[in-house]
Amino acid sequence: MAKMMNPTKVVTGVCRFSYANLWEPKAMDENSKAKYSVSLIIPKSDTKTLDKIRAAIQAAYEEGRNNLSNGKSVPPLTALKTPLRDGDVERPDDPAYANAYFINANSATAPGIVDADLNSVLTRSEVYSGV
Repeated sequence: MAKMMNPTKVVTGVCRFSYANLWEPKAMDENSKAKYSVSLIIPKSDTKTLDKIRAAIQAAYEEGRNNLSNGKSVPPLTALKTPLRDGDVERPDDPAYANAYFINANSATAPGIVDADLNSVLTRSEVYSGV
């Protein structure tokens, strides 16, 4: 039996991490809860990954629209702020985001980190313990 793929999840191509808090959660200020977080910087030339991200955003939009049961109209996707953001527009003074899109992701749960073959990579404790 084939495993069902979640259309809202994406495995990226090559991307850079910025503001990576992957090993330990960090609070943005003293009033906020500590979270794992990262800014994924994806080159605009990686159209394959960008197309997968756009398809996942569309799938999430459709799923939310289909689950809406309050009878209200739903704004078009083009009117909503999506996770995929243009670095040239939103961070014009930061060369790290030039000619790239980015996604800011955060979670209270530790992320699963995998390699290109989707094999788990070492955790921070495994790296520092010499495993």
